Amino acid sequence: MRIISWQFAVPRKYSAVLWCPMGGIEERWRIGIDFDNTIVRYDRVFLAAARESQLVGERFTGDKRAIRDAVRLLPDGELKWQRLQAYVYGSGISNAVMFDGLDRFLRRCRAEGHTVMIVSHKTEYSHFDARQIKLRDAARCWMTAQGLVREDLYGIFSDHVFFESTRAEKLQRIADLACTYFIDDLEEVLNDTSFPSTVTRILFGTKVASGDLPYIVCPTWRHVEEVVFREHS
Repeated sequence: MRIISWQFAVPRKYSAVLWCPMGGIEERWRIGIDFDNTIVRYDRVFLAAARESQLVGERFTGDKRAIRDAVRLLPDGELKWQRLQAYVYGSGISNAVMFDGLDRFLRRCRAEGHTVMIVSHKTEYSHFDARQIKLRDAARCWMTAQGLVREDLYGIFSDHVFFESTRAEKLQRIADLACTYFIDDLEEVLNDTSFPSTVTRILFGTKVASGDLPYIVCPTWRHVEEVVFREHS
């Protein structure tokens, strides 16, 4: 890793650098991660809820994208899809799981002293949820249950979790945090002209637009780990 010759250090919790006994400062990374469909995987929850609501047949199989496409073909399909999402991201989130490989990636970041922050575009409530479940509280409860905000497990501080009401606010937060990397499943976020140019962008997924892309594509968390740590090996 690069050694920076600055002559000051600040607390690890708030800084991207650590004091180096050689007399300089050893650079660390600030890794930002989106929440929905990047950290938390909802595919099984969407499928179970769609079947129970008879939006798809009992024999229907597919991930979130396939379910969305099928539901949108129904009469008032967009409204039904929005209501389904409101349930899954609220009451249904307790049945969601972490993506495979994320555990290993986060443990490695913690072991090597890198700061991980979660930045999510998530409103307090969904307009399509009759029960008005607090979506941010539901997300935090899920993180707690998974051990994500246990500093001795994954090294993510509870005050390093940010929920923003708009995409613009999310992009500003990423800039303010001075992220080294940001990992998101949405191409429209990484393609946004307001996305901070100093941040290395990683798309968590497989569906990409053609042409030159301003981001690296990683279909799994194992690929994310290889890209991030290979760049600095």
